[in-house]
Amino acid sequence: MKRFYKHVAVTPADGGFRVMLDERAIRTQRGAPQVVPTRALAEALADEWREQGEEIDPARFTLRDLADFAIDEVTPDKAQAVEKLLTYAETDTLCYRADPDEPLFRRQQERWDPLLVEMEQRHGLRFERVSGIVHRPQPAETIARLRELLSDQDPFALAPLQMLASLAASLTVALAALEPDADPEALFTISNCEEDWQAEQWGWDLLAEERRTIRLEAFRAATRFLQLARED
Repeated sequence: MKRFYKHVAVTPADGGFRVMLDERAIRTQRGAPQVVPTRALAEALADEWREQGEEIDPARFTLRDLADFAIDEVTPDKAQAVEKLLTYAETDTLCYRADPDEPLFRRQQERWDPLLVEMEQRHGLRFERVSGIVHRPQPAETIARLRELLSDQDPFALAPLQMLASLAASLTVALAALEPDADPEALFTISNCEEDWQAEQWGWDLLAEERRTIRLEAFRAATRFLQLARED
């Protein structure tokens, strides 16, 4: 698609801020007004439009796509978004370890336990750790507390949390991104512990490296969206 606008601006709107292209307000892919909660997020969305060339590249609208998902998908059924996120708690990567006599087990303890313990202490949770691949349910009290925590979040947090949990295969890692000082590279490294370990033992292949880079960029973008949506 050819670029069809010259000027990009951000203006206040009922409930937040919105991007204007040549004085025409942006709408979501389903036609709803694309109003976001903070000016910082709106300016980042505007930058995606400003940085387009003569030909519009849809792949460069990562933040816009997350905003549309928050408005079109999460807002109409927030409870469903919460329940979907809870599935990542039941199969959280950080809770499933190698057997204790395997070298990987020590790496998993070093990388994963500090984050799990911090989450347990901060929110009054208890996570079951499992050696092997046999599923073990998390305590009902833990799931209930996580449901409370997630229900307190607005759609502009739940949308990137879904992306982060999917990329990390971990709700714990996703929730850690809510902290103001969250480091996306460090959190991604934690979630990618097993893949990185295998690469250290056997070496990276080109496709695996490319896949890791793409996933890391998506993780960074989702963390940035989350932080911008909470910025005063």
